Amino acid sequence: MMMLLAACAFTAHAVPRIGVVTMQPGEIFFERFGHNAIVVDDPAQPAPVSYNFGYFDLTEPGFVGNFVRGDMEYMLVALPLEEDLAYYREVGRGVSIQWLDLDPAEASALAARLAENALPENARYRYDYFTDNCSTRVRDALDGALDGLLQRQLQGRSRGNTYRGDAVRLASPATWMWLGFDIGLGPLADRPNALWEDAFVPMRLADALRGLRRDDGRPLVAQETELLPHRLAPEPLEARREWWPWALAGLAGAIAIAALARRRPRTTAAVGLGFWGVCAVLGLVMAFIWFGTAHRFGWQNQNLLLFNPLCMLLLPDAWRLLRGRAPSRFMRPLVAVMAVLAVIALFLHWLPVQPQRNVHWIALLLPLHVAWWWALPSRPVPPTA
Repeated sequence: MMMLLAACAFTAHAVPRIGVVTMQPGEIFFERFGHNAIVVDDPAQPAPVSYNFGYFDLTEPGFVGNFVRGDMEYMLVALPLEEDLAYYREVGRGVSIQWLDLDPAEASALAARLAENALPENARYRYDYFTDNCSTRVRDALDGALDGLLQRQLQGRSRGNTYRGDAVRLASPATWMWLGFDIGLGPLADRPNALWEDAFVPMRLADALRGLRRDDGRPLVAQETELLPHRLAPEPLEARREWWPWALAGLAGAIAIAALARRRPRTTAAVGLGFWGVCAVLGLVMAFIWFGTAHRFGWQNQNLLLFNPLCMLLLPDAWRLLRGRAPSRFMRPLVAVMAVLAVIALFLHWLPVQPQRNVHWIALLLPLHVAWWWALPSRPVPPTA
């Protein structure tokens, strides 16, 4: 009887441990940024529970359309920690856990809040890639439990990181992915972030937690443990991007266009057909992101001056040149407009108002647009060329 009473008393006063589990990046495109979750280890429960904000339903009606429009919902799911770890163990992604030094009241309140938020009627939230994702939800839950401690200590500090910089860095193993981020993001993604905003990357949140202190000076992280070893390629390192190799490539391309135009004009037209086709497609995508979606970090994209949708108007004339026929009288003026817009992109880059980190694309494409204007003939191309 005494043992039963003791067990009941222990259960009544049991205080859960709170941890943040961080998963290293994977190889699938939506795994490149890593992942995290909050772990509640309640002695009154049979096993630790992982509160994971990163679930979405691919079978949900309209999922693809909502994803394209930037109107996607994610959900919080509570599941046993071991069940959550099973996938990461299988694919070789490293996992570590940081046990936090929370007061009993803070830990109990956070555990209760997470359990309530995981209920089906509360679990869904409107996802934003940078400002409201699985990692920022973990950050906000901890900040609420600690009465704003995280925001007070992280909001006023910065390492100069940006949304574009972290997106391109973490996507760098997949060429198509980093190119998509680098071309598709606008100037809003280039503002220096505070450490608070850096926490959209789970690994950066884990790093920030290591440096946080309670009001009495105690480290917030009481213990950090590796749960699973990382068997994949490590997280990409930060690297400074120089603009001059892109400028050299642009100048080399411009010289090649000029030389090719004199010797093989129809081949030049074929190259131009591909170049303007790519510019038109990318420009149309960027215009759609700006005017047709809620992806606000792609709005006001100055790369539209380099990859301009108006390039599609050049495609019929490029086809005429390829067939040995004269282009319309509008072709050279339109190509001149493309070159002028590229110069405007360079001018905007140096303005202090909302600059966009796209000087490397300007360095590459400005010489090419100018070269096309210089090289294109205004007379019929001989069919034997």
